[in-house]
Amino acid sequence: CLMSEKTMIEAIRECLGQEMEADSRVVVIGEDVGVLGGVFRATDGLQARFGKERVVDMPLAEGVIVGSGIGLAISGLRPVIELQFLGFGHQAFHQIGQQVARLRYRSQGRHSLPLVIRSPFGGGVRTPELHSDAFEAFYTHTPGLKVVAPATAYDAKGLLAAAMESDDPVLYLEPLKGYRLTKDEVPDERYTVPLGKLRVAREGTDVTLIAWSAAVNVAERAAEELAGQGISVEVLDLRSLNPLDIDGISESVAKTGRVAILHEAPLTGGFGGELVATIQQECFYSLEAPIIRITSPDTPYPLGGVEDLYIPDVDRVVAEVAALAKASA
Repeated sequence: CLMSEKTMIEAIRECLGQEMEADSRVVVIGEDVGVLGGVFRATDGLQARFGKERVVDMPLAEGVIVGSGIGLAISGLRPVIELQFLGFGHQAFHQIGQQVARLRYRSQGRHSLPLVIRSPFGGGVRTPELHSDAFEAFYTHTPGLKVVAPATAYDAKGLLAAAMESDDPVLYLEPLKGYRLTKDEVPDERYTVPLGKLRVAREGTDVTLIAWSAAVNVAERAAEELAGQGISVEVLDLRSLNPLDIDGISESVAKTGRVAILHEAPLTGGFGGELVATIQQECFYSLEAPIIRITSPDTPYPLGGVEDLYIPDVDRVVAEVAALAKASA
């Protein structure tokens, strides 16, 4: 298998092209995905290659974009929708929550919905308001919808291919900060990374640090610093929030006995709270200290000039995990 170094955006674009080449039912729709090639160039060149009937520019109306995807999927196609930013998903939540996630249930299994919704999210790139919010918990709380969030270019390609294979809808979240800053070795040929299986990004024995998307890189850098303090941190990249790899998490917690959860979303109602409850139920007798959450504060996402004070950074993770390593139940 030939490998080459690719950025995350290159891996995503390559995957879309390979899936469209392999299956004529795959169509791409969204705002600016065609002529422009996407605001981040994820779909660059696809319209010229596959034509305007398969790469369709849509109006600035997220509910219309998602609703159109539903119709295309029911009619036998396999659409990939792009929402330019996850914060704009509010404008389509009536479609995603009430239609996309429920269609198989509502139709008593007669209709599946092979639909992928791609959307970037997360901070660190000085976006305007409503562009960087980490709203993943809204969607994990929507039964019938799978939610995945890659942290590496390798996983970005493999998870997207797996999402496009799924006969059920998948929300595929892409880290804004990782589009061009994340670069690693990616196979040139098609492959899949299974949904619902985490990745051990770094082995460790003292503390389990759980993250997803761009926060994984922060976790890995913090773990490297903590190693210099004699604290061995195991970093788990969830990859998939729903379905969740409970067995993989439990295996790590049984080894370390201490857990920290890192995410960019605000504390209250964030997906970290679901992880705390799950770990407490599944791994209670392995825990040697209370589980901690390292998150953004419960405020609206700030202006770009101060977002570095809002998103958890390496220094904060190091300080809080070091304190956890010394704590006891």
